[in-house]
Amino acid sequence: MALKLEHVAKRVGADAHIHDTTLSLEPGSFNILLGSTLAGKTSLMQLMAGIQAPSSGSVWFKGKNVTGVPVQKRNVSMVYQQFINYPNYSVFDNIASPLRVAGLSKSEIDAKVGRVAELLRLTPMLRRRPNELSGGQQQRTAIARALVKDSGVILLDEPLANLDYKLREELRDELPKLFAGRDAIVVYATTEPVEALLFGGNTATLHEGRVTQFGPTPEVYRRPMDLVTARVFSDPPINTAEIVKEGSEIVLPGDIRWPAGAAARPIADGKYTIGVRPHHIVPFAQHGAGAALEGRVLVTELSGSESIIHFNRDGKTWVSQSHGIHPFDVGSLATFHVDVDRILFFGGQGELIS
Repeated sequence: MALKLEHVAKRVGADAHIHDTTLSLEPGSFNILLGSTLAGKTSLMQLMAGIQAPSSGSVWFKGKNVTGVPVQKRNVSMVYQQFINYPNYSVFDNIASPLRVAGLSKSEIDAKVGRVAELLRLTPMLRRRPNELSGGQQQRTAIARALVKDSGVILLDEPLANLDYKLREELRDELPKLFAGRDAIVVYATTEPVEALLFGGNTATLHEGRVTQFGPTPEVYRRPMDLVTARVFSDPPINTAEIVKEGSEIVLPGDIRWPAGAAARPIADGKYTIGVRPHHIVPFAQHGAGAALEGRVLVTELSGSESIIHFNRDGKTWVSQSHGIHPFDVGSLATFHVDVDRILFFGGQGELIS
């Protein structure tokens, strides 16, 4: 029943859009493709759907090799970030269109459209046309059309990217519930680490056409296999620095000395790259293992619930992210506190050490 990519690659001329990729997605799973723009998320989805054929490797679904089988002959639905609906059709007819193509009876179509419209709160809009709907209602219509088909694979390519903040938050809450209890394989592409963490499920991190890691979302986040994955899965960007571990201390440029936290104690003395997520550097003292880091404030970003502060120390920019409002004057000196137990250590090849 799984969707499997076996050594799939996609090349266009001399350019590799997708490097050799082997991936297995199970029925009933919610899977996230996380990466920056042009990381390869859409290309990988198109290979899964049959919109593109791989240059090498094979695609399997339900134990059958479907490599080269066109998308029209696969049980696949895809929703894009643009609102792709038929402008001259009503909402009902937009949702019903794949069922009519499949040759279902009127009573079956009415029942299926009615159920999915109720689920997505579209029942009062069924006789309207897309141009009479809000952006969120239009995207719900596109999602309803994907759901009503009962596809084995549902691909969502940044479907919330063009919605305003409120609608995005609303649909982020709803999407996992919509797919709960279905046997469909859901694949959701996003550039935003926070979406991956909110949805849970499994995450594949992508960088320059390569899947760098795949596994349960919390595990990929907490234990990235390498520095590339850690960078993909961090927004604001993860703080990095070249350090030397010396016994019970780690030494940063500028002779900044921090106590070696829990992660550092088992590793040998030597040179490493550390990664510190912004929310592990905060402008207030914490309980447990901490180290002070003073810097000059460059930028402050204050929202209703958090503060993001960029500061400079010895020519290097660091980023702090914390709950609450913590105002600082640009140019002022401020002291931040680092949770040294949460530092990630990477070796010379970028591999996770601890």
